[in-house]
Formats: sequence, C-alpha cells, structure tokens
Amino acid sequence: MPVKTPAVESHQMVNMPCVYRSMVERIFMVEQILSEFRLEKEDLKEVMGRMQREMDRGLRVETHEEASVKMLPTYVCSTPEGSEVGDFLALDLGGTNFRVMLVKVGEDEERGWKVETKHQMYSIPEDAMTGTAEMLFDYIAECISDFLDKHHIKHKKLPLGFTFSFPVRHEDIDKGILLNWTKGFKASGAEGNNVVGLLRDAIKRRGDFEMDVVAMVNDTVATMISCYYEDRSCEVGMIVGTGCNACYMEEMGTVELVEGEEGRMCVNTEWGAFGANGELEEFRLEYDRVVDETSLNPGQQLYEKLISGKYMGELVRLVLLKLVNEELLFDGEASEQLKTHFSFETRYVSQVESDSGDRKQIYNILSTLGVLPSELDCDIVRLACESVSTRSAHMCGAGLAAVINRMREHRSQEEMKITVGVDGSVYKLHPCFQARFHKIVRELTPHSDITFIQSEEGSGRGAALISAVACKMAACMLTQ
Repeated sequence: MPVKTPAVESHQMVNMPCVYRSMVERIFMVEQILSEFRLEKEDLKEVMGRMQREMDRGLRVETHEEASVKMLPTYVCSTPEGSEVGDFLALDLGGTNFRVMLVKVGEDEERGWKVETKHQMYSIPEDAMTGTAEMLFDYIAECISDFLDKHHIKHKKLPLGFTFSFPVRHEDIDKGILLNWTKGFKASGAEGNNVVGLLRDAIKRRGDFEMDVVAMVNDTVATMISCYYEDRSCEVGMIVGTGCNACYMEEMGTVELVEGEEGRMCVNTEWGAFGANGELEEFRLEYDRVVDETSLNPGQQLYEKLISGKYMGELVRLVLLKLVNEELLFDGEASEQLKTHFSFETRYVSQVESDSGDRKQIYNILSTLGVLPSELDCDIVRLACESVSTRSAHMCGAGLAAVINRMREHRSQEEMKITVGVDGSVYKLHPCFQARFHKIVRELTPHSDITFIQSEEGSGRGAALISAVACKMAACMLTQ
C-alpha cells in the first residue's frame, strides 16, 4: 500500500513546517533506498536469458559439472493413466517438518482414479538435522513406525514413495545420490550417498516393520504429478516455500546424461543454485550478501536466497536495520530483538502486507519485536516488506518464464498451452505473491497460455501416484 504524501516541489520544502518536511523527506529517502529492489522488465529478461543458458549447460555432458543449474534427470517418464490402484505410503522430507501419509488410490469412473489421504506431521529436532545421517534416518524410521501403529497397518508391507526435496543425482527412480544439503540441514555422512539406501538401512535397524521403497522424487516432481491428476496439461511443477525450485518435462533427446532419444523425461532443474557462476552478481544487494555470508552454505543457492521463505523475513530485517541506521525508522533505535538474526519471520512479511490499513497488525508484530512504532514507521515497514516480496515474485517469475519459453521453442510451437502446478508456503500464504508472480510470468511468455494450479497435499500424493506408476511398470516388466 503506497504511503500518501502530498505532491510538493523541492523549492517548497523550505517553507514547510519542520515536522511536515521531515515526514516527506523520510518517505523520499526510504523510497530511494528501497528502489534498489525494483527490477525492470529488461533486467528480468536478462535473468531469464542467463537461466536458459545455464539450463542448456546443465543438460549437456561436457558442461554439466560446471553448470550452476544442474538439470537433474528424475527417471520419471510416465504419468499416471488412471489404472494404478492400491494403498501406498508417502514420506515428505523437505524442511523442518517431516510428513508421513497413507494414500489410497482407487478407481473413479469420471477421472480414472480417486485419491484419499491420511497424514501426520512430525517436527525434526535440530540435532537430527545437523547430527549424523544415521540419527536423521533413524528418526524418520521412528516416525514411520509411530504412524503405522496409529493406523494399525504395521503388518502390511506397503509400496513407499519418498519425496526428498534436496539436490539428488538419480541413477534410477529408486536410487539417488545426495549432492549437497540445503535449507539448514547438515547431517554428516549423507552427502555422496544413496538416500534410499540410508532409509532402507534405518528401517532394517528398527526391525519392527517392512516397507518396499519403490520411488524417490523431488517435491517439484511430486507436485507436478499430483496436479496432473487435476489437469492433464500439467507438465511443470514448482515450489515456492522454504526453498524454491522447479521441474518440467524435457525432450529426451536433449537430456544427454541419460540414454534414449524418444519421449520426455521430467528434469529437476535445481535452479536454486543459479548464480554460482556469477550470473546474479549485479542483482545482489548488500542485504543479500549478508544473508549469504551468515548462512550455513555461503556461496550456494544464491537464486533461492533472493526468493524463498527461508530468507525473505531476514532480508526485510536487514533492510529495517539499514533504515534505522539512516535514522529513517524507529527514531534511529533498534530493539535487541530486531538485532537478532531471523527474528523478523517470513510469516510477518505476509501479515504486514495483509494489514487492512488500520496498521493494527503491523503495530502488533513490531511490538512483539520490542518496538513501539509511529504510524509512519508502520507504513515504512510495509513498504520494506512489499519491496522484498515483490522482487522475490519477479525473480521467481523470470525463472519460470525461462523454463516455459524453452519448452515452447524446443517443441516448435508458435503458441503453447501449459499448466503449472505450484506448492509452497510463500505461494499459498503471502497475500500478493501469486498475483505479482503470475503477472510477470505472463508478460515474459507472450506466446504461451498458462494455467496455474495450486497443489493440495502435492508432495505426498504425487509421491504415491509415482509409486503407483513404478509398481505398475515393474509388474509389466515381470510379465514380459
């Protein structure tokens, strides 16, 4: 919401009352500082072009290693047809919460199949996230055991689909090597190892249940497949939450890391690492550099750090401190809470921008951070939040536009109709992100007709549907 100030010529300022002049000057200076976050359309086109170049490099054998966008093959080539039925277990690990889900896939006359789910959320302790791989996967196995007990299905050996939302190099649909942790995870002994193997070992160590791990997928892939259930045109999956990433169906002929020329395979872009080769340097601000330098993975996931929910609130906090230091906010005094890393949570950004205009919500948030703001302070905080979240939406939009334009060109289509399945807390909960994001994507893809579908329980349901496909394919191979 723009702050309303009367239009005044600079020469008029000398005749203004001191208090009034101060307010106008403050807003002017604040807007000057925040203008750094504004990205022009030409900037976004430049980002889009660089993203496409890195995507090409990631797909080619000779440039894959040094490419910042790894374009990882997922071995997901088939989409559900509707004849896959049964009970499946789905696991979803992609942030500080871990989810176990029972998914019942049944036949449906209208859609081909129907999906019913029951799930339980478990919080991952800090020591499991940053301890050893054995500790982390033992905790996951403990959660599965608890879930099976609660639903009285411990006696069943169910097919299991594992949504694992970290960079993985797949060697098959049920085998993937963890390249590196992101999003605050640091469990030692996992990087460079087969994640499905680590899970199977933990289940074996417990010894109180059996599971058939048939597929491991990224959350973007699970989201795409889940939304395909709603719309058969869905060939792109995207997450904008704690992290940010996208996948899409790529022509097999261009996926050099996998043999075969026919058909399409889902490629996990892992675009969060875009920028590792300097592609984003002129777009990164002082706040971005501080966020990166103080993170658990400095120099990595630079594109994600401009966009995702893990960092959005912290970027706003750093902006607010800058405005305090310039004596443009809170009378030049920052509270101890505001000086504390990650004290301005990303959910506060959504809440600030959801404020109805009476500033009560903004006032309450700032009060919890030890600040007693004026009305103008509240308006300035809102401007800061809008600047950071708008840049996030626009940067993210440039990435998706790069993917969609590439798909259209490689399919030699003058006009392409495409559906994008999206999940993630920022996309779902921020009051303005969707509108800003959709608008810029459509502006950057003039020859595509894009439909956006918001995924519901996408990670778990998608993993189960991919498991259903994997089981069916395995059964077909056995009968051949």
